Amino acid sequence: MTTQTADITEADPNEWRSYDEFAAGIDTFRLPNADLAGTRLALTLDDGTGIALAFDAEVVRWRAEGAISTDGELSDPYDAVRVREDVVFVNLPIESREREAITIVYSESTHRVLVTRSEIAEEEVEGEPRVGQTFWAGVTDGGEPSGEVPGPSRDLIGKRNLYRYSPHHLYEHVYISSQRYAWQCVQGVQRGHGDMDMSTVWKFADGLYLFCFREFRIAVASVWLHDLGYQLKTTGIFLGITGDGEAEHSRAGGHIYPIGSVDYPDVQPV
Repeated sequence: MTTQTADITEADPNEWRSYDEFAAGIDTFRLPNADLAGTRLALTLDDGTGIALAFDAEVVRWRAEGAISTDGELSDPYDAVRVREDVVFVNLPIESREREAITIVYSESTHRVLVTRSEIAEEEVEGEPRVGQTFWAGVTDGGEPSGEVPGPSRDLIGKRNLYRYSPHHLYEHVYISSQRYAWQCVQGVQRGHGDMDMSTVWKFADGLYLFCFREFRIAVASVWLHDLGYQLKTTGIFLGITGDGEAEHSRAGGHIYPIGSVDYPDVQPV
């Protein structure tokens, strides 16, 4: 069987793929990495949490106090993408503290920032996603903040998009409410699989939306920055547990194809 035929063969509905199986190659159409060597950032989040970061070509030295606290300075790898000329998506797939990722979206023009912390729980709790997420808005030390403060958004409710991550990854998302979204795999190893999972949407800037999901059936969560302006691209990361039971970080990204939307005429979703 060729790879192309396998992509359009329905997956066994009783055998769900592990996170590392469906994530393989899901960064094929991702935007190129950015080098932040020499960049220094100090972030102040809305609850007073402070994060200081100093980047070289491959690692970031960072420390934090408040809701995200470190015991002194840590050194970890980082992954950065310049999603717009003035907006940078940075992920810290933390090695110094296992089973955790910190994702930062910041603007060099408005000096606004969004921070997402993804953490794998030590134990499974029935009825709850294994990977949890926490969100903060804040500012950088790059200059006087301007423009809209990032915050939760209902703008995606009712929208229906296709996401093409590689020649072998095609997924559909339907944004159901402020708390949930539905997905199905149209092409790939999960073809025919789908579910409705917990989700969070924050607006960062005009056309830029932070979209995060936390799955029930698979121990995985993801952080995406959707550019729904002219570019129609998305950049993201995963944190989850592999089929071998190990924590793993993965990069992701690709093209967005809007295919429809609905407007609720009366009572609105939560």
